[in-house]
Amino acid sequence: MRFCLLLLSCLWFGVLTGYAQKAATPSSAPNLAPKRQLTALRITQAPKLDGVLNEAVWREAPIATKFIQNRPNPGPPEQHPTEVRVLYDDVALYVGAVMHDVAPDSIFRELGQRDDLGNTDFFAIFLDTYRDKINGYGFFITPGGVQLDARYSPAGGEDFAWNAVWESQTTLQGNDWVAELRIPYSAIRFSAAAEQVWGLNFMRQRKSTNQGFFWNEVKPETDGFVNQWGELSGLRDLKPPLRLSLTPYVSTYLNHYPYQEQGTRNTSTSFNGGADLKYGINESFTLDATLVPDFGQVQSDNQVLNLSPFEVQYQENRQFFTEGTELFNKGNLFYSRRVGAQPIGFSNVEDQLRPEEKVVSNPGVTRLLNATKVSGRMQKGLGIGLFNALSNNVYATVRDSITGAERKVLTQPFSNYNIFVLDQSLKNNSYVSLINTNVTRVGSTYDANVTGGLFRFADKKNAYAVDGQVVYSRRRGQSFGSEAPVDNPSGYKYKLGFGKISGNFTWKLSQGIESDHYDPNDLGILFGNNNISQSIDFNYNKYKPFWKVNNMYTYYGVSQSLLYKPTRYQNVTAYAGGNTTFTKNFLTLGTDLDYSPATHDFYEPRTEPLGRYFVRVPANFGVTVFASSDYRKKLAYDVNLRTRRHANDGNRTGRTGYDISLSPRYRVSNQLTFRYDFSWGIRRNQIGYGGDLDGDEPLDSAFMSAPLLGRRRVVTVTNTVSGSYTFTNRMSFTIRTRHYVSSVRYRDFFSLDEAGHETPADYRRNRDTSFNAFNVDAVFSWWFAPGSQMSIVWKNAGSSFLEANEATPLYFNNLSNTMNTPHNNSLSVKVLYYLDYLAVKRLLPGAKG
Repeated sequence: MRFCLLLLSCLWFGVLTGYAQKAATPSSAPNLAPKRQLTALRITQAPKLDGVLNEAVWREAPIATKFIQNRPNPGPPEQHPTEVRVLYDDVALYVGAVMHDVAPDSIFRELGQRDDLGNTDFFAIFLDTYRDKINGYGFFITPGGVQLDARYSPAGGEDFAWNAVWESQTTLQGNDWVAELRIPYSAIRFSAAAEQVWGLNFMRQRKSTNQGFFWNEVKPETDGFVNQWGELSGLRDLKPPLRLSLTPYVSTYLNHYPYQEQGTRNTSTSFNGGADLKYGINESFTLDATLVPDFGQVQSDNQVLNLSPFEVQYQENRQFFTEGTELFNKGNLFYSRRVGAQPIGFSNVEDQLRPEEKVVSNPGVTRLLNATKVSGRMQKGLGIGLFNALSNNVYATVRDSITGAERKVLTQPFSNYNIFVLDQSLKNNSYVSLINTNVTRVGSTYDANVTGGLFRFADKKNAYAVDGQVVYSRRRGQSFGSEAPVDNPSGYKYKLGFGKISGNFTWKLSQGIESDHYDPNDLGILFGNNNISQSIDFNYNKYKPFWKVNNMYTYYGVSQSLLYKPTRYQNVTAYAGGNTTFTKNFLTLGTDLDYSPATHDFYEPRTEPLGRYFVRVPANFGVTVFASSDYRKKLAYDVNLRTRRHANDGNRTGRTGYDISLSPRYRVSNQLTFRYDFSWGIRRNQIGYGGDLDGDEPLDSAFMSAPLLGRRRVVTVTNTVSGSYTFTNRMSFTIRTRHYVSSVRYRDFFSLDEAGHETPADYRRNRDTSFNAFNVDAVFSWWFAPGSQMSIVWKNAGSSFLEANEATPLYFNNLSNTMNTPHNNSLSVKVLYYLDYLAVKRLLPGAKG
């Protein structure tokens, strides 16, 4: 295996060195394509939004055409022309686009939910209203009329979580399809200058040939996206409108859980109301607020059995925390799931029980009172963001089983969450940023503050860049429910990188430190501090077709990590990989390889201070192979195969891991689609933390002096079935069913000493576990008016954690147990209605226009 790895490394190094010699010449520095110009035509009467460009003003407007291919073969002009015209008046921007094609059946038009593209053509317009060449908007429309919109920024990349209220219509006309868009000025932000020039680009996708075209050429080898757009001129006397909208909501819930306890109701109901408010403070800044928010309809989390020393990071599904948050995500210091998360005293309630008391209720989430965002960017490129959220006290309820008396136990004090961001855009796709996050809690506990500075400077040719960040974390007070002060009052982090960012061949050197007391986790997420890390990465990509493939993306690198305090070796990893897509059948194939010599894992023993104990991980080699078929076909699939083998080390032999995932999908029609996701993984002879020991447990008491490790077999199986039926581009039904099971069987145990040696331990307590989770999420959604929605959601959720003799490694036994475990069922209806001040004003008696 080592010989093969050495041979592979030499081959990769030789290939990359040869490419580097070619790429390092001055002529290889990429140049931006010439910026095209389009003049918008001012009109006095808005065209009818019907997808038919038959008004005279459309014929008078200048045409943007001669699009240039970006994929799969960058550079050639399109063969089937696209023609775009832009109009504007005092209230909106109007875009008319005609996409010529060869035949109606060459226009793919699968229906999907909003922001879900699917197997379809599309047309898009991109706007950089401040022309800072870093931040922008994107508005997409498909032939079926499905809308997508996105924000573009260095922090968020292409963020489809952002939603705006705009209108569109599409029609099929012979061999062409036509899109007509109306983007009100209230949906975007721009300056109040008398004459303006905006960054502009258009994109067209022809799904039948998997081709993408841009009006202003976008070169894939050039770093950046917004900086490669053209310009929209002719914009005069635009007045940013009063951006004021209110979206009130009402929701009702019916919950059922079979407690089967006397005095406890199995069924409960609730009725909620609140609103989202959006207010344009001026032409640049917008206030977004959610009052008494209700997030009960978001998709269920994918629960897993966590055997690692780090927490599980869950996806954010709440729209308020995914929409327009690109400024707050700078530096990765904001993990939005902290807001409204599990109370900090949730796990300590059992320790506060009096004799004969039991827990009646212990809320697992913190209900927010409100949340507010103020964000925007000034004409000279200064972005400012302010986020604030408030949560009330959270209490667990405990009851005396003899007297029936109940009392409240505080698990989360009244808390304020705050983020402040300054982000200055600079020339050459560069920026400087300052971020501060703060959590203030009422009462006898601690507050937390994190401040960070970020920068990125690129040269004029956009060929090289240096970037970095410095972050300081500070905690003050005592631990919740304790008189002891927090044990990590202050810490810091820095990271510095330099590299070549454009061209076929790129590289980057980076180095960073996270101190032993650095802790941003009150409003951010960090899986492990106390690190010194450095890496060198190379990439060589071919963007044009050659041989039988459309492109090739490759990478190669080495990373190394040390413990910061005390300074001790942790790991070294060499990695390489790449992928390509074949020209004829659009089959994508790829592989990832990595090799690590023996590693010292200081986190797995779960001891403080870090650095005293470590678990030896033998040298190991991992290989991943993946494939994706052509998504244009009715039946498509994704396959991923992974294996990892560890060297024999003393009494450790046969340590291996295998993972298989398969995701076929079948498109019955342009409205009905099914998908199945299956994954199976096994870890043989894995060495890991054996679990917390209890001094009051007789089988544990003799092993309290040192960390206990276990050799185990872990098998994890996940089955997910989902389907969607889209009635129209505004109405859809989706259902998703997921069953997860992870079983752990221990073979033997070891006591760990400070030198990393493991001594066999005659530990007799059964630590076997099986965790099962089952979820059903069924959603009917109807956008009955612009920005207004009704949704009906049914959720079914159940889980079980089996220990010792109850645990079983047999899949169908676990499935049966899951089905027989009490489940929580929730049926909810939520209606929200979008009220725009300008639209309401026009309807009032005596209103002009």
